[in-house]
Amino acid sequence: MPPVSLVDVSSYLPGEPVGTEYFTQFARSDRMAKNVMFRAPKGRHHVARDETAVDMVERAVAPLIERHGEDAIADVDVLITHTQLPDNPVLGCGPEVARRLGIRPSFVYDVHNGGCAAFVHMMAMARMVLQTTNARTALIAATQNCAGPVFTQSEIRKLAQAPVPGDGCGVGLLRKDDSAPILDIECRTYPEFAGDMDFSTNGDRKYWEPGEGQGCVSFTESKVTKVFARGNRLVPEVALAVCDRIGVKGKEVDAFVTNQPNRLFLRNWHDALELPPERHPDTFDSCGNLFAAGIPVTLDAENRAGRLANGSLVLMAAFAHAGDFAGAAAVRWGAAR
Repeated sequence: MPPVSLVDVSSYLPGEPVGTEYFTQFARSDRMAKNVMFRAPKGRHHVARDETAVDMVERAVAPLIERHGEDAIADVDVLITHTQLPDNPVLGCGPEVARRLGIRPSFVYDVHNGGCAAFVHMMAMARMVLQTTNARTALIAATQNCAGPVFTQSEIRKLAQAPVPGDGCGVGLLRKDDSAPILDIECRTYPEFAGDMDFSTNGDRKYWEPGEGQGCVSFTESKVTKVFARGNRLVPEVALAVCDRIGVKGKEVDAFVTNQPNRLFLRNWHDALELPPERHPDTFDSCGNLFAAGIPVTLDAENRAGRLANGSLVLMAAFAHAGDFAGAAAVRWGAAR
């Protein structure tokens, strides 16, 4: 199979940072607030009410155009998008992203099941298309846009989990060459955990029906305990599976970039790979839980800061939802700055 490279990443964070004090003024007494799963970051960003997922992708792609020129994007053959909260529940945003960017890709996919691991999922899909067709360039985009719209609702903002998510968008440019090769990817689906994450309006109303009740992902203490145990296990499992196939140990990885649900997961994951914290960068305290955008946003931040040297081994890993999907990918870094 021809090599495929992740040649660059870029990102976009909407609006001004939102401090945790926004939520503390509404918080109610809740024993769940004491759970380590919901310890709040210092800050996060919230998408504006009229800012769409397409707007966010366009703004995240702008630095790629500045660095590589308009032709690099105009030549995109494969476009894959993931949107946490679709603006239109019937349509994916892929065709509109293509129209906004002025491109006409041969392959356009909108994916949803990858959740917080969607960036790795999209890398796997893009690599498969590039390796098995005449396509040469792919653009993947992960948009997290539910923090502002969902978690600031008048009743939802009182909940323990409300301060944790943040909004943002991260994109990756892939090319059929060996300049920054993807060394290996592992994607696993766990059907036994499907359905364990609930979306509820706190009543009998379906989310599309009129009536009272504000929609949000709901948690119980027992489910939080199960998800915590799964997440602790799944991310190291897929990460170490990739390490094994490329012939390295976890502690030999130069940078380990994961999704970032909370600080405890982050600590447990780098401990499992025997990595020091400085080799497991994250943007949690400034951005919160960015869901699928967490990996590309963190990669972009580290790259722009000059902390990802070309030739270094970068390992990405994440799990999705209540544990129904997990993925990991290893890349020999070579992105532009």
